[in-house]
Formats: sequence, C-alpha cells, structure tokens
Amino acid sequence: MQEREQAYCQYGVEMAVTRAELFAFLDRLEISHKTMTHRPVFTVEDGADIKAALPGGHSKNLFLKDKKGKFILISALGSTRIKLNQLHKVLGCARLSFGNEDLLFEHLGVRPGSVTALALINDQPPQVRFILDAALMAYDIVNFHPLKNDATTALSSKDLVRFAEATGHAPHIVDFAALESSN
Repeated sequence: MQEREQAYCQYGVEMAVTRAELFAFLDRLEISHKTMTHRPVFTVEDGADIKAALPGGHSKNLFLKDKKGKFILISALGSTRIKLNQLHKVLGCARLSFGNEDLLFEHLGVRPGSVTALALINDQPPQVRFILDAALMAYDIVNFHPLKNDATTALSSKDLVRFAEATGHAPHIVDFAALESSN
C-alpha cells in the first residue's frame, strides 16, 4: 500500500495500483496466488472456455451506487442471480443502480469489464462496502481479474477475505440463493 500512497501523477491525482503492485501486496500478506493471462473477457459468458480450464469459483462483480450516494461492490459466483430491485432491503440501504464509469474508476481504479474484488486495494480510504456471495465463498479457490480483464488470478476464498480486510473492507457475506428461494 505504501507504493499507492506515494503514487501521484503530475496533477496531484492519485493513480491506481498496478498489477505488479497488487501482486506485491498479496505477497507481503503471504497470500498465495496464481495468474493466467488470456484474451480480454467482458462478461461472464465471454470467458466460458477460459473458466473451464481454471478450477474454483468464478466471480461476477457489480459496482453499485445507492440513491444516497453510498457505493457497494458485490462479488458473486458467476451463476448467482441477484435481484437489484430487492437488494437494498437486504443490505439496509437506499435503492441501488449501477455506478457509472467515472465513479468506478474514481473508487476502484478499473474500467467496465474489469470490475474485481482485487480493485478494493484502490479504494483508499475505504468508501466502498464489500458484499460477498456465500455461494462463491463455498469454493476453496476463487478467481478474479487482477485489475484488468486480460488475466485471471486464483487465490483461496479465505485469503480473499484476508486481502479485503487488509484493505479496510471487511466483507459482508450474503446468501443470494436463500434470498432467491424466499421470493
């Protein structure tokens, strides 16, 4: 994180962490990680062939904003159904919509198609609430883009939680499958 705190461009705007800095942060936390590079993938469906070659739970990630201006990042299993029109009741926030590209970059330092839990490293001081899907956490290994959608990084689900906590984002685990069946 020290690299990030010192990384300013000539205009005084803080820059996003690089992939190398992310990996160095994981290494300092003694978090084992393995990354496979591949073509850019923009949707869950886009990378079906890539996911077939990688063990573990594969994530989809949603950057949301509530009507009161609070930000939420949801990391869920790719197959999980999330009803945004009902989610605010479960999370105890105002109605939710997708955060725009500028807000995404401002808070997480990534562009659309590259939203990832690993981008929480860029949210300093922490302003984004982190929600994890119980179905994703049921996997020993979870997979996320390492800040850009041209690679996938695998790490243990327990280490994902350690990473999030180390960035100041203690996750709230939600059982979306139970929510789906209760409606």
